[in-house]
Formats: sequence, C-alpha cells, structure tokens
Amino acid sequence: MRRTLLRSPAFGRDLRKWLKSHPESAASILATLDQLSTDVTHPSLRAHKLRGALTGCWACSAEYDLRVVYEYTQHEGSEAILLLALGTHDEVY
Repeated sequence: MRRTLLRSPAFGRDLRKWLKSHPESAASILATLDQLSTDVTHPSLRAHKLRGALTGCWACSAEYDLRVVYEYTQHEGSEAILLLALGTHDEVY
C-alpha cells in the first residue's frame, strides 16, 4: 500500500536549508521518501518510534547522520505520512 506523503511547513524549510548546503544529498533524500511511501518497514530506512518530547512520532535514516521525523495521519480517508522535520541526529532530536 503506497502512502501519501504530506510535508509540514517546518519540513519544507528544513529540506530547503539542507539542500542549499548539501545539494549532493538530493538523490538519497528522494530515494528515502519514495521508500517511506512504498514500504515503511524496509530495513534500509531503520525506522523507529521516538520517545520523550517526540512520543507518537517516528524517525528514519536518509543518510548516515540525516534523519526524517514523521507521524502517521489520515488524509482523504486513507493513511498518510506527515513529514515533520529533516536534519542531523542532534538537530531533530
């Protein structure tokens, strides 16, 4: 089941900021988002639940130290993924 990806304004800002300073990451971020939409359980994503202030959210890896924070939501009657943040481990946690 392919899920719709929804971008929060914060994710959009994070993405623009990251790509401005790391344009070589564009392909890996796109591949990660495609994989996230297709199969959130794929081992390459290393998806995991978050705790503490981010309880209810999930994170996955786009590169070695690049994380995508997201949560599951409903959109037009089906399950979707709301992308919340993008950044290094220290930036998003």
